[in-house]
Amino acid sequence: MTPGARVAAAMEILDVITTGRPAEQALTQWARRSRFAGSKDRSAIRDHVFDALRRWRSAAAAGGGQNGRAVMLGLLREDGLDPAEFFTGDGHAPPPLTDEELRVPLSDKSTGVSWNLPDWILPEFTGSLGAEAQKTAQLLQSRASVTLRVNTARSTRAATQKALAAAGIATTPNPLCDTALTVTEGARRVKASDPFKAGWIEFQDAASQAVVALLPGGARCLDYCAGGGGKALAMAADGRTVFAHDVDPARMKDLPGRAERAGATIAQLETAALQSHAPFDVVLCDAPCSGSGSWRRAPHGKWTLSPGQLKNLTRIQDEILAEAAHLVSPEGALVYATCSVLKRENEDRIETFLARHQDWSCRLQRRFDVQQHGDGFFTAHLTRVEL
Repeated sequence: MTPGARVAAAMEILDVITTGRPAEQALTQWARRSRFAGSKDRSAIRDHVFDALRRWRSAAAAGGGQNGRAVMLGLLREDGLDPAEFFTGDGHAPPPLTDEELRVPLSDKSTGVSWNLPDWILPEFTGSLGAEAQKTAQLLQSRASVTLRVNTARSTRAATQKALAAAGIATTPNPLCDTALTVTEGARRVKASDPFKAGWIEFQDAASQAVVALLPGGARCLDYCAGGGGKALAMAADGRTVFAHDVDPARMKDLPGRAERAGATIAQLETAALQSHAPFDVVLCDAPCSGSGSWRRAPHGKWTLSPGQLKNLTRIQDEILAEAAHLVSPEGALVYATCSVLKRENEDRIETFLARHQDWSCRLQRRFDVQQHGDGFFTAHLTRVEL
């Protein structure tokens, strides 16, 4: 595909996303309809789409519209490229620019546009992050690094680096966690590599790994909101006895295969079976959240989140903590975590829990800022007050 054809494909996919289709689904459906597109074409188109979603407001302002064509036009302008070289009308390239499109709109310097965030969330951002709000908003407009977790039950970080290098995959140690490697070259080769097939590595953000590394001691652990099971696998690699639960068991469908590849044993528990297996030394609640700390990876989320949805998420987070507290052993720890940078989902939820459960105290609270080495995360450790 020509560069222009790739831009046209991205425009088509973005228009589908604006109808409410999830970004990954729109990309997958386009790829299935477009068997002619090679792997490099699909990768380039994916990059276009996600860059556009990260910078939707500023690109739309620069392109003079809210559809896929206008946003891609604005994105090219923002990147210092000549849109006329892509909008040629040749082959499968987009039709040439109209006279109106050739007129560059006046620059919109409003905060929401420059930060590429919805206006309603700006007070949440500034109230949560203070002086770091602008820097965080800017970082969320860039691509996140590809990070791997070394399965220390099967290999060391140094040995894994060497094996990945032999497969043409260059990595550097990530400073956020001793098990983390940042891929600097050959990221698309990882899944086909021998270290991946042998269960030496998993894809996992470094801050997410650090949350697990901070967990207090305890042999029997429950990943209460397990999802795909990344944190459960990390706990198992640490030699713990791990149980996984999710209110929607379908989210854990890939966990058995991942656990087998990693040489881990993780028992999945239905909600009705939790009490019979309790108590647990550690209950980790990686709660559903806005995902604001990981909007580099899932940028569509910042445009679909609404004030009502955020309010509902905080209600769910409170319910999860209250329910999970009953599963913790008398001297055990209830650990809360989100991939959010919003105070309302983090510190405020801990304050609410402690106000409603005065026999508990918070022993640790830590934020991980959005940065080059990892996503934004929050974690807090709760234990019962000694009487």
